[in-house]
Amino acid sequence: MEVIKKIEKVKKEIGKVIVGQDEVVNFSLIALLSGGHILLEGVPGLGKTMLVKTLANVLNISFNRIQFTPDLMPSDITGTNIIIPGKGEDFQFKKGPIFANLVLADEINRATPKTQSALLESMQEKKVTVFGTTYPLPQPFFVIATQNPLEMEGTYPLPEAQLERFLFKINVEYPPFEELKEIVLRTTGSEEREIEAIMDGEELLEFNKLAREVPVAEKVLDFALKVLSSTHKTSPFATEKVKKYVSVGASPRGIQSIILAAKVMALLDGRYHVSFADIEKVAVPALRHRLILNFEGMSEGIKGDEIIKDILTRVEKG
Repeated sequence: MEVIKKIEKVKKEIGKVIVGQDEVVNFSLIALLSGGHILLEGVPGLGKTMLVKTLANVLNISFNRIQFTPDLMPSDITGTNIIIPGKGEDFQFKKGPIFANLVLADEINRATPKTQSALLESMQEKKVTVFGTTYPLPQPFFVIATQNPLEMEGTYPLPEAQLERFLFKINVEYPPFEELKEIVLRTTGSEEREIEAIMDGEELLEFNKLAREVPVAEKVLDFALKVLSSTHKTSPFATEKVKKYVSVGASPRGIQSIILAAKVMALLDGRYHVSFADIEKVAVPALRHRLILNFEGMSEGIKGDEIIKDILTRVEKG
């Protein structure tokens, strides 16, 4: 399939700029091809911003970056009405940086909850309403937000309602020694690496339509549903860790994210059907930000990943 070959070229072009981070790149592409938004979490300096810029260039889509700070206002994101000089009471809408195919919300948890919530309508409805007038956003439309670990000073936890809007939460880890060495050689030398645009917005939309047509066998769908249901402590499928550490499990958006991402993963693997393995691969990034741990879980340092992986080993297939 021609589009799969293009995706491989996209990965090669990204590899000219981004060293390693294969899982981060792969999951980012799967989320974008699914039509979903992404939350990247990692300490500063790991190349999160560079990855997003590179994705925009290789996919040949319009790009805007919003640096989130404590004094950022909602109108700084969405735009506002301005008075037209010399025309008295006439106003003109000045679009904010949200009007792009790919929007980087950099260090989103540095801003106050009021400003964070300004993204809610645009992420879900793909439109912006200012002073009662609605403006559609360009298509395709993606938000990739980066955030620092919540333990760092000066951060505000994202509201659950906004976390739900992200198809994936992807953890960006510190690079191993060899990759760190390559990063230093690339970024401190004189060679400039030029990347080529491989796809465009229309192709992304077409791939998303194609992915939605991929069938899911009933047994595979039931497995995914059991995984989601297992995150609720009142469910008959709940594991001991869920009952002990989870306060609120994943919502139906979680299963939508799993199935959409699994369909994309199947296509990228050259298959026109979703497998159990596809569900298992996407479950962790699709659910890790949808679990709310109770006090006991937080005090013991339990991570959502640990609970989801435990669920995947215990849910029966078929």
